[in-house]
Amino acid sequence: MIDLLALTDRLSNKVVLGGPLVRSQSSKDLAVVNPATRQKIACIAVCEEPEINKAINGAKIAQQSFKKISAQERGRLVQACGQILKEHKEELALLMSYESGKALRTESRVELSVIADTFSFYGGLALELKGETIPYDPQILSFTMREPVGVVAAIIPWNVPLLLMSMKVAPALVAGNTVVLKPSPEASLVVLRAAELMNQVLPPDTLNVITGDKITGSQIVAHPDIKKVSFTGSVESGREVYKNAAQKLIPVTLELGGKSPMIILEDADLKEAAESAFLGMRFSRQGQSCSASSRFFVHQRLFDDFMTELLKRLDNLVIGDPLDEKTDIGTLISERQYEKVQHYIKMAENDPALSLHFANSLPTEAHLREGLFVLPCLISGLSNNHPICQEEIFGPVAAVLPWTNFDEVIKEANDVPFGLAAGIWTRDLPKALKAVSALDAGFVQVNQYMVFRPSLPFGGFKNSGIGKEASLDAMLEHYTKVKTILINMKG
Repeated sequence: MIDLLALTDRLSNKVVLGGPLVRSQSSKDLAVVNPATRQKIACIAVCEEPEINKAINGAKIAQQSFKKISAQERGRLVQACGQILKEHKEELALLMSYESGKALRTESRVELSVIADTFSFYGGLALELKGETIPYDPQILSFTMREPVGVVAAIIPWNVPLLLMSMKVAPALVAGNTVVLKPSPEASLVVLRAAELMNQVLPPDTLNVITGDKITGSQIVAHPDIKKVSFTGSVESGREVYKNAAQKLIPVTLELGGKSPMIILEDADLKEAAESAFLGMRFSRQGQSCSASSRFFVHQRLFDDFMTELLKRLDNLVIGDPLDEKTDIGTLISERQYEKVQHYIKMAENDPALSLHFANSLPTEAHLREGLFVLPCLISGLSNNHPICQEEIFGPVAAVLPWTNFDEVIKEANDVPFGLAAGIWTRDLPKALKAVSALDAGFVQVNQYMVFRPSLPFGGFKNSGIGKEASLDAMLEHYTKVKTILINMKG
């Protein structure tokens, strides 16, 4: 039996430095609140320069020896990290739900099931860290080799913390780097516990975890010994990271926001399209996903039936205690996010031209009455230039827009600042291929809308970020640097 109260108490105000979990020396901290009850469950330290410097300096020293370990052995260590996290899957899933409000059965366990695959995938790619020979001159041996970049700063958000941690930490370590990881204040506890487990396998200072706020993150990025930044979060924060990193001319990977379209053509299988829309919007995660298909463009002939099918699925969902096995949907992450989502809902409610379609009902249990629960909501009657269609809400609110002209709907799908993901439903292969080519998004799917899997390059265009993650190329291009060598063999 896992005692969550004892576990959160043990993780409170801790950091991971030099291997073990240790108490932070910072005098500042932030409360960790269970969003289902709004009760304080722990604190996280707001680390300041002495601890930041210690984490980065330790990682810098450790990297000098870690990079000398054979790539194959680093791959084995990374796969062992995945295995130990898999062995603690239930503990980590419970902690994640307790801390973030995500439903245990439909979200946290699902996220944990992918983690070991990610570590296994990258561990198996260790021998792909190779250079090339170049036929420059028969008497000059010309070749390239890949070297690690050094100390990597990995900054992750709260919505899928361990998944995003694995996408950054695994390739960085396999490539011979060390990592200073900074989790979101809203989801630090589960990351601390995961790192503590991984450090049972990894050499000391290979993976350090520093907690804190945006200032903490900025100080990490600005540190002269950080040689690469991988960041996932909001567009606003991503721009700040990019600006800070530019002062040092170091490489940056940014995975930012999205306002992803799903286009449903008149020949689509209605029930499968509705099921895909339901899954694609990540309703079971309360819509808290950068790749959520939050704009449904539905052909006019299918519009009413599509709404009926989608609402039917939403009405069957159980909103409740994230730790309850019956719960399909938990809570939003924080008071701030709750207020943001309510702002958009009220905006729609105050517009007589719009129709709101709410699904299901909120939990009535006494201990959950203050929880950050929001009813899933479909909004129709919008134009594509409405703020609800243009801005990332990061909540269970989706816009449903009818269309009749194929070329025009492609233009509308592209007419947002983001370009992360997109989906198309049709049996018409020429139209599907035309849409795939025309859509300005980095991750496009036809007749499905599956979630992340390792080996599938993931990343967007425009304000959705820079670079890809989750692939061999991501490890090679983002976590190594290429050195060119010429050896003159004349004479």
